[in-house]
Amino acid sequence: MNDSDKPLVHLVDDDEAILRSAGFMLKTSGFQVKSYASGLELLKEARSLVTGCILLDVRMPGMDGLQVQEKLQASGIGLPVVIMTGHGDVALAVQAMRAGAVDFIEKPFEKVVLLAALEQGFRRLERAEATADRARDAATRLQALTSREQEVLQGLAGGLPNKTVAHELGISPRTVEIHRANLMTKLGARSFPEALRIAFAAKE
Repeated sequence: MNDSDKPLVHLVDDDEAILRSAGFMLKTSGFQVKSYASGLELLKEARSLVTGCILLDVRMPGMDGLQVQEKLQASGIGLPVVIMTGHGDVALAVQAMRAGAVDFIEKPFEKVVLLAALEQGFRRLERAEATADRARDAATRLQALTSREQEVLQGLAGGLPNKTVAHELGISPRTVEIHRANLMTKLGARSFPEALRIAFAAKE
């Protein structure tokens, strides 16, 4: 496996010993590692971060892990975050999880604990990528519909019966049925619930 094919961990800690030991542990476990000596260093590269998992120390000078996590979210960076914490910082780590962190691990941590936390993070990443793929695919399919067919689908997806959709759009219920049949064909949907799933996926 090339290095570029290995899952990437962004390792953020102001303690050089942790960067070295955790970095070594991760590399020997089959990960690529990019190290940052502070949260600010990571945030400087936030816009160009390669997809991966962020392993983030909670207690750092200048900007703590919670603030870094907050800034990443505000910038729309949705990479999974695993928090590293010292014994006295468990309350902070719980706070980080409430704010969306995948897990937290206490220092000094064992390899098996670190890998289990990262596995959760990468699973979340895969789910997010699958959702994004579904949304892109659904949006592409919806583009094939006429604006009237999109309006009909929107009304039906909102739970409205044919008659109400017809009344709102100023067309007959029969025309709604024709549009419904056409849009299902264009979407490649074998059933109406499948057409609805495509409509909902596009909004994810």
